[in-house]
Amino acid sequence: MTNKTQHLHILGICGTFMGGIAALAKELGFRVTGCDAQVYPPMSTQLEQLGIELKQGYQVEHFDDEPDLVIVGNAMSRGNVMVEYMLDRNIPYMSGPQWLLENILKDRWVLAVSGTHGKTTTSSMLTWILEYAHLSPGFLIGGVPQNFDCSARLGNAPFFVIEADEYDTAFFDKRSKFVHYRPRTLVINNLEFDHGDIFNNLSDIQRQFHHLIRMVPSNGLILSPKNEVAINETLAMGCWTPTEQSDCENGWQVQKIVADGSEFKVIFNGIEQGTVKWSLIGDFNIDNALMAIAAARHAGVPSHIAIEALTEFINTKRRLELRGTVNKIKVYDDFAHHPTAIAKTLAGVRASVEQECGDNRVIAVLEPRSNTMKSGVHKDTLPDSLCQADHVFLFQGEQVKWSVNDLIENCQQPCIIEDDISQLVAKITDYAQSGDSIVVMSNGSFDSIHEKLLKSLSLKYSTG
Repeated sequence: MTNKTQHLHILGICGTFMGGIAALAKELGFRVTGCDAQVYPPMSTQLEQLGIELKQGYQVEHFDDEPDLVIVGNAMSRGNVMVEYMLDRNIPYMSGPQWLLENILKDRWVLAVSGTHGKTTTSSMLTWILEYAHLSPGFLIGGVPQNFDCSARLGNAPFFVIEADEYDTAFFDKRSKFVHYRPRTLVINNLEFDHGDIFNNLSDIQRQFHHLIRMVPSNGLILSPKNEVAINETLAMGCWTPTEQSDCENGWQVQKIVADGSEFKVIFNGIEQGTVKWSLIGDFNIDNALMAIAAARHAGVPSHIAIEALTEFINTKRRLELRGTVNKIKVYDDFAHHPTAIAKTLAGVRASVEQECGDNRVIAVLEPRSNTMKSGVHKDTLPDSLCQADHVFLFQGEQVKWSVNDLIENCQQPCIIEDDISQLVAKITDYAQSGDSIVVMSNGSFDSIHEKLLKSLSLKYSTG
């Protein structure tokens, strides 16, 4: 597509990825409209500020303006009235990842960040490092990187950073999104079973990752941790690209200076590169930082510059984000929705608490909301992932297909189950005491429980 005056209509425009596509298309000069089941902030606000016309719901009338091309989000399925109308009338359509490849990525040095966990944070770190080094990268990140005022931009050639998701592309293309990205630099943070709604087992996911590995050129680079069995198995299926690994003597290593991960030395091939001292905590963020530093080095950024950049990195929203403090009770918001991510998040908070004052408590508040979590795939491993908490509160949502109450007998610490948000807030408020760290974990809005909890705690201590 070369005529940039063409009209694109995006189905499912308010998702972070599709909203990013919309912003990039607008920046390229296309006329962009879109619709979604719910048009809601912050994405709706961002898009409206760009001059993109948004329409509520899925109605065939939204096609009255006759788009030249429909970009179909992966939330769309057969039976949707706009999808059926589009197919019946032979309106040209394309997936978001395919459009991205054909219009932007095919001419860029793509740095793709993949893996079960840490994609958004690592992508944000890498983008910031390149920006700090005055390379003005393009990017599309599935979150809100706080060192920038947007989640997507074209930037200046050649570099483009993208969060490489293994979820499927569209109802008509069941390959993972990332097979469309053609990276020159590929980060694979980790590899575990997830997305039980579209994958049957880990082997299914490894097959998609190997499709991605096959596309990385011989003058590219693949970065991964050394001791990830599933990644090593996937690379063993065939790899034609140089690799670098972390956690090994002939690769990237760290030496922690502070136990909670807020300060650490970076080592490459046995040579110290510098010290990161930043506001983030947790070993998982150290892992993310190593991958970002290594990927930036492949793009020509010296390690000491990358380390300087990370001292000014502000973590992505909803990645262990401190939402407020009341009477020395900290309320965090985290996107963790997989047992491994939950365990790593709580371990990071525990290390920070022990460093400050070992007697303070960690309270875990969890909404099993992802499709995989709701189906019960992870219910047997979930109790162990919560072991770093002193007390656990779990929300039994209507769409959870298994009884969260089953966790009570398997949890190592006291566990309270609640199916009403108001009651859940009341019980957490009643239990909380000064010095506690409350970690709220969900990949959804969790009915704005963070604001409700902070308000409830404020009321408790203003009247108590």
